[in-house]
Amino acid sequence: MLIPLGFGVGATGTLVGAGGGFLLVPVLLLLFPDRKPETITSMSLLFVLLSSLSGTVAYARQKRIDYRTGAWLAAGTLPGAVTGAFVVSLVPRRGFEAGFATVLILLAVYLAFRRSPTGIVQPPVGRGVSRRRLTDAYGNTFVWSMQVWKGVPLAALIAFLGAMLGIGGGVIQVPMMVVVLHFPVHIAVATSQVVVAGMAAQSTATHVLRGSLGIDETMGQALLLAVGALPGAQVGALLARRFAGAAITRVLAASVLLVGVRLAYGAITG
Repeated sequence: MLIPLGFGVGATGTLVGAGGGFLLVPVLLLLFPDRKPETITSMSLLFVLLSSLSGTVAYARQKRIDYRTGAWLAAGTLPGAVTGAFVVSLVPRRGFEAGFATVLILLAVYLAFRRSPTGIVQPPVGRGVSRRRLTDAYGNTFVWSMQVWKGVPLAALIAFLGAMLGIGGGVIQVPMMVVVLHFPVHIAVATSQVVVAGMAAQSTATHVLRGSLGIDETMGQALLLAVGALPGAQVGALLARRFAGAAITRVLAASVLLVGVRLAYGAITG
């Protein structure tokens, strides 16, 4: 059961650039009702790490990754990723479930009702403006301008939430890259895999050092999930090529809302 689950979560997560943790954590909460939040999140983050690495390879073949920006944002996740992995051990399970559900529902509402910009979008002005031009493996050219320094502190905050909730943060990272850094959606989805992989690696290492994740049944189950995620991530990257950016956003919003409502129901009913 864990391998097919990993495949589905890996495919969906890579399709929307989120790593899949936002889907996996609530499933793990249902499958393992007696485990502590730090155990659940450590399993999910190991899964997210391997899934996002597979997604990175797939998107690298498509030449849709902005490596320079991805490296800056991944470096910015360090303080948040480590701190979040520590803080989760202080949160009771019921509070964890309620907080997780709230974040997902608010994010889904934002994605669903955010108005698309009309007219000509003015490029950012001021210090530190960088211009990017990227041509992918299919001949599509993307041009955008951004201020990377605005994204670094936000990446740290997103990493804190991602590590504390065990979701990796891509589900928040992609909208931030599109709205704040003016990334084209397809490039944001691809580049976020690099950022999520860096964040998940730091959080997973923190859990290992703290003893939340050891060489035991928990790691074995996480690796079984990852076995399914590796091919699933490849499939998700291929599907992403076939969807328009707006369609990907709608899939992301619907997925987040569904999971958030289900988790909220569980937290309320006990």
